[in-house]
Amino acid sequence: MEARFNLFDNPTAAKVGKRFYSTALALQESTLPKTVQHLVELRASQINGCGFCVDIHTKEAAAAGETPLRLGLVAAWRHTTVFTEAERAALALTEEGTRIADGSAGVCDGTWTEVRKHFDDDQVGALVCVVALINAANRMSVIVHSPGGSYQPGQFAAME
Repeated sequence: MEARFNLFDNPTAAKVGKRFYSTALALQESTLPKTVQHLVELRASQINGCGFCVDIHTKEAAAAGETPLRLGLVAAWRHTTVFTEAERAALALTEEGTRIADGSAGVCDGTWTEVRKHFDDDQVGALVCVVALINAANRMSVIVHSPGGSYQPGQFAAME
């Protein structure tokens, strides 16, 4: 697949990209566990069919110490034993928050109750923002056909 358009070469899109990165840094500094953030970013990217973001978040999670087993099972997390109850709550929130346009009612009360059981207010705020931010990033990359496969961990640190 060849990209339709390089967002990083466009002055306006590059400015937005830098702000996205800054926002992501703020979320990384939150108390929401990094493991949860990586799993959420990967799962939303899988749902949205964003090869570019799946590539990024798989490699960043692996570089941060995530195991190949867990990375390989994210897409089928409901049928595994390798995720904690907190991670499962975050993945459910991610799926329901990502599939809003699919005619769902959004995040159900049961999922919200599970999230609140496992995460404090700061973590919930960060989790909601991670889901929203990765969905926006997925949409930009899918629109312009940004291909996955060539990302190197830490590559975006130069955007600071």
